Amino acid sequence: MQTFSSAREFLQHQPEGPSCLVLDVRMPGLSGMDLQRELAQSGINIPIIFITAHGDIPTTVRAMKAGAVEFLTKPFRGRSLVDAVQAAIERDRSAHKERSETRQLREHYEQLTPREREVMPLIASGMLNKQVAGELATTERTIKFHRAHIMQKMKAQSLADLVRMVEKLAAPGHGQAEKGP
Repeated sequence: MQTFSSAREFLQHQPEGPSCLVLDVRMPGLSGMDLQRELAQSGINIPIIFITAHGDIPTTVRAMKAGAVEFLTKPFRGRSLVDAVQAAIERDRSAHKERSETRQLREHYEQLTPREREVMPLIASGMLNKQVAGELATTERTIKFHRAHIMQKMKAQSLADLVRMVEKLAAPGHGQAEKGP
């Protein structure tokens, strides 16, 4: 656990790895809500738990809509905060793992040639090599060659793995493949 005397101090020493922020709505200088907004604008995704003695429904709704994972009003049970922190850290741990896997997947994808990038979504859609060859006006042998390289470069163990990879590459927030996914 690490504490900071202000939101500005936190912005200078952001933690690495899974974490969460416990913020008071009212803090000197940059308020908790202002810090939440600044982090969101910077693309920094850290789970935030708000605590306050001055909570009202509009503030709670605004914080939750902006992505807060919990909003506790003082006085609260100590166990409530501990449970919220544990859940937030586990959520962030999962998000870190997901981002790492996606980054690695993008790196593999970047190793594909432009032609392999054309072939990959067609194969992942369930088309046979012969059908892909017809679609791209090439030979079945050429498609088999590309398919083998795609599987190797993407580190896919099976067609099902490749399908999941194509879906992940095409998922919102993960970027889009040039052609296809």
